[in-house]
Amino acid sequence: MKKAFVSLLCLLLIVASVSSCAGQPAVSSTSSATTSSATTSSASAPKPAAASSGTSAATSSVSSIQNQSLKNVVILATGGTIAGTGAAGKTTEYKAGELNVQALIDSVPGIDKLANISGEQILNTASDNVTGQDWLCLAKRINELATNDKIDGFVVTHGTDTLEETAYFLTLTVKTKKPVVVVGAMRPSTATSADGPFNLYQAVALARSDEAIGQGAMVIFSDGIYSGRDVQKINTFKTDAFGGKDFGCLGYMRDDKPYFYTKTTKKHTTESRFDISKLEKLPKVSIAYFHIDADPDILDYFSKNSEGIVTAGAGNGSYSTLWSNKLVSLEKSGVPVVNTSRISNGIVTISANAPANCIGGDTLNPQKARILLSLALTQTKNVTEIKEIFKQY
Repeated sequence: MKKAFVSLLCLLLIVASVSSCAGQPAVSSTSSATTSSATTSSASAPKPAAASSGTSAATSSVSSIQNQSLKNVVILATGGTIAGTGAAGKTTEYKAGELNVQALIDSVPGIDKLANISGEQILNTASDNVTGQDWLCLAKRINELATNDKIDGFVVTHGTDTLEETAYFLTLTVKTKKPVVVVGAMRPSTATSADGPFNLYQAVALARSDEAIGQGAMVIFSDGIYSGRDVQKINTFKTDAFGGKDFGCLGYMRDDKPYFYTKTTKKHTTESRFDISKLEKLPKVSIAYFHIDADPDILDYFSKNSEGIVTAGAGNGSYSTLWSNKLVSLEKSGVPVVNTSRISNGIVTISANAPANCIGGDTLNPQKARILLSLALTQTKNVTEIKEIFKQY
């Protein structure tokens, strides 16, 4: 009787509480290898996503411990090309965010041999529609699930257009050493030789790996492992679409095995100072893109309508005399201005005679500097302190 009782306990479900992203019906799924339950989606065929495009859905996670020799990984789906559908064989003219998380799981042969899989539909849209509210919802959900000792790692499926931004936000806001892996695809699920299934297979393999513990939020794409801080999309259509800039990748994936060679020295996850647990909205930060004949009046507009400004300058974050004079005139406003470059590689430093409210963006690109400045503004408006934050993160 005792053995039977223990066996029964081993098959109990991991049930995570329902998140409140938008108050819509909960959506959950499990790998086809897990025991079915009333809340488990069918694993037999792809189905339309329950969460409508551009909308955050309330979710719940249900996973059956079918194989105690495997680790437990939660997939949080947000849409993107990896969940897109279109004309059979074609790689263009498709609609992103059409397949739900169960369909994604079902599309990957052998994924149930890697880990016990459960899935949640956080939202289902093209990544250009992802908002700061969606980020807060996603990060809070991961932090909530991470307190469950039975969950070993996380995979976030995401559109590639803004994947690098979400990865960096999670790097700064997730409070766990458990692996968090962001993954996407450049070809829709209906394309010939779609890259989504293999990328997702490797993402789950990385999320279950002991070697990935403590590495911060990562991106896996086309056999490469990248840090959430330094990863950047570098191609508009090729399947090998991501790189780590000057820093390269953290390592490689070969089938289901990771090989790590480097590690980021910047603070992340459990070492991060940023706490979003009670945060409901992110401070507004705008990006001003410099080019020849760029109108400096845009800086006036941003200073009045944003809490912070990021400039995407030429070369080492440089801009015209007109822009420099405008920034000097805005110095008394106290609005922090982070200087970055429109060039992918290199470091942006600040000259000694720069306006007091100007901050060097270090090696962050404009879109990631915007994220760090926004989070910094949740804690301080002191420019000296924000400068230190940009050195550390």
